[in-house]
Amino acid sequence: MNITFLGAAKTVTGSNFLVEGAGKKFIVDCGMYQGQASLEAENDEPFAFAVDQIDFMLLTHAHIDHSGRIPKLYKEGYRNSIYATKATCDLCSIMLPDSGHIQEMEIEWKNRKRKREGKEPLPPLYTAEEAARSLEIFTPVRYDEIIEIDSNIHVRFNDAGHMLGSSIIEVWIKEGEEEKKIVFTGDLGNNDIPLLASPTMIESADYLVMESTYGSRLHMRNDEKAELFLDIVSETLDNGGTVVIPSFAVGRTQEILYEINKLKEKRDDEEFRRKYKTLMRAPVYVDSPLAISATEVFRENMDLFDEDVKHAIASGDNPLEFPGLQFTVTAEESKALNEREEPCIIISASGMCEVGRIKHHLKHNLWNPKSTILFVGYQAPGTLGSRIVNGEKKVKIFGDEIAVNARIEYIEGYSGHADQEWLLNFVYSFISKPKHIFLVHGEPESQEVLKEKLEEQLPIPVHIPEWGETYELENLQVEKVGQLEVHNKEQEERKIALDKIRKIKDEVADMEDIIKEEILTKDAKDEDIKVLNLRLKELENQIVRIIQN
Repeated sequence: MNITFLGAAKTVTGSNFLVEGAGKKFIVDCGMYQGQASLEAENDEPFAFAVDQIDFMLLTHAHIDHSGRIPKLYKEGYRNSIYATKATCDLCSIMLPDSGHIQEMEIEWKNRKRKREGKEPLPPLYTAEEAARSLEIFTPVRYDEIIEIDSNIHVRFNDAGHMLGSSIIEVWIKEGEEEKKIVFTGDLGNNDIPLLASPTMIESADYLVMESTYGSRLHMRNDEKAELFLDIVSETLDNGGTVVIPSFAVGRTQEILYEINKLKEKRDDEEFRRKYKTLMRAPVYVDSPLAISATEVFRENMDLFDEDVKHAIASGDNPLEFPGLQFTVTAEESKALNEREEPCIIISASGMCEVGRIKHHLKHNLWNPKSTILFVGYQAPGTLGSRIVNGEKKVKIFGDEIAVNARIEYIEGYSGHADQEWLLNFVYSFISKPKHIFLVHGEPESQEVLKEKLEEQLPIPVHIPEWGETYELENLQVEKVGQLEVHNKEQEERKIALDKIRKIKDEVADMEDIIKEEILTKDAKDEDIKVLNLRLKELENQIVRIIQN
């Protein structure tokens, strides 16, 4: 049996793994790369496998970094089954066409620029219609049911507690007289996510492919984050400001709605009641058509919620409904939110601030010191959300430079990913421990820290695979048997250039701050400033020469 790592290798997005065994080839996940331009360029590259040779696909969950290239797969001729839970199928039915719509909008903007440059237009990665057609090959399955792919391959989907329908997938592969078991965690939940059950503990595995997004960090516990959320929101509303929450349309939005609804049960002292009343008086707008549709899917799959939530539903307390909650559907309704003067809360996608209505809300609120931008999910390096969280003082939105004067907060405890403690606990919980662990879906630092922790505490070899590496899993031994070359050397050079440009941009921003704070002071000598101006002129000339050439 071989496994090749074709995505989420030393990075967080683009999940995609090729498994070969028992005469079959199948893939686990087919996600989009998100974040830096150099990563997103990977989405346009050809698949590193022959699409017509893939016998079936297993999908861990609906998030776009795990499902987003399925329509591309379909567009290129794939027609075999994609196995996923019913809730994942339901969510993909709204998320993939929405992703297709985004692809169309983005390529339309790029093609306007290409037309001005006299270049031929480019097609979108896929259209909303193509995405909708890809749904016909989805096969819904239930949790805990062993599914026979053929006599030698069986799979079981278990609740991963990460988002509605998310799965840890067990795969049994029999070759000759020997059967091996490989477990793919997908994205493991945070163990105390509102609405969802905790991740399933798996009894045994020969090989474990495990996410490591927060392998070097610990989250805030649930009761602490609820209190912090209330403090931040009530203080902003008291100041007459707007709270803007960039939230992933599926998962975080529904959990935040649930948290708001449940805060009243946390405490009963006078100061808490005052803050809670402030929160409840404020309108809460969910400004994302996708989030609205996703909330409906949550309502239709309440059987997957944890026991406390099921009990609340049975008693007539719908966790996704409360006074003051309003959904904005049309673009006109969304624009009208930024013309209102009353304090309010706006929850809007995308969670990393790269696309969608959130960019309009940031443009209208980032400059305002009364407002708060409250981040509640992972921010991939290079995204607008990441730059804001990391303290950039000015950002460009729709071509305009916007000063970051608003209060910026990040409550990491709302992340849907397990932190270091729960990743370790997941491995500890195996009765029969894996013989080898592969760490995927994480930045290099997080992976190295988690690898060190695992190898310190358990006698289990841990690998951090590179993109394109193939490992042979034979007789419970792991051997690297090859590595694919980078898809396209010319494309790789382009990505290197884009990364260097981004790095130069960051360094110039740092240089500006240093010059302002340390050099352009009242005590600076005229001679030193003249030398500085000469050097800056030289740098300017070098940039001009690059542009001209």
